Amino acid sequence: MQILLDGRTALVTGSTQGIGAAIAAGLAEAGARVAVNGRDARRTEEAVERLRREVPGGELLAVPGDLATDEGLAEVLDRLPQTDILVNNLGVFGSRPALEIDDAEWRRYFEVNVLTAVRLIRAYLPSMKERGWGRVLNIASDSAIVIPAEMIHYGVSKTALLSVSRGFAKEAAGTGVTVNSVIAGPTHTGGVEEFVYELVDKDLPWDEAQRAFMREYRPQSLIQRLIEPEEIAHLVVYLSSPLASATTGGAVRVDGGYVDSILP
Repeated sequence: MQILLDGRTALVTGSTQGIGAAIAAGLAEAGARVAVNGRDARRTEEAVERLRREVPGGELLAVPGDLATDEGLAEVLDRLPQTDILVNNLGVFGSRPALEIDDAEWRRYFEVNVLTAVRLIRAYLPSMKERGWGRVLNIASDSAIVIPAEMIHYGVSKTALLSVSRGFAKEAAGTGVTVNSVIAGPTHTGGVEEFVYELVDKDLPWDEAQRAFMREYRPQSLIQRLIEPEEIAHLVVYLSSPLASATTGGAVRVDGGYVDSILP
């Protein structure tokens, strides 16, 4: 399949590294003009420069702003008042015993992982509907379905994001705009490496630590390894394209078979 996104603009939140950066690169390779977002202006500019080297000829621009704040949201919307493709990738995660998660941390996870997506959809969806085309993709997680005992606050926030996606898909019904969740499985990023070493022996080499983590904490994985960010990006690029015009209101898995279900 040939995926061409020429003439389309995409915003990928939390895209200075990891899954977000891989998604930004994939969309740029397909021809989209991609807005890269991070909280810090300098780090966002540096990420754009790295991505330009990775995707020669790609059209990338820096759109910094802390989307968990009113000021940061206003800054992003001022720089990018419209977009054709919105990828809500921004999120926080970390392990914490369930009974030690206080109200403030519960609120922070909901604010960052759920409400930032809601605010951006509310801002961008009306103009997508008016133009008769658009794509909204919310990056969820296997943790939305298989709630991890070591981070239930994260799992609950991602469960909420699935509902956000389904609900806004109904709001966009019949307009040419699709809204979907992408259920990403355990993925190899810098942040995940830190998370893995919180749970397994810090003296283990990475390959051994990864295997130990998957064996003990994610034994359901059918590929029995962490997913690479580019593998998440491939699905996002497809769902962002005209080829996915009949896929909406869904929670599409790229989880390495982690979720023990035959649907979706």
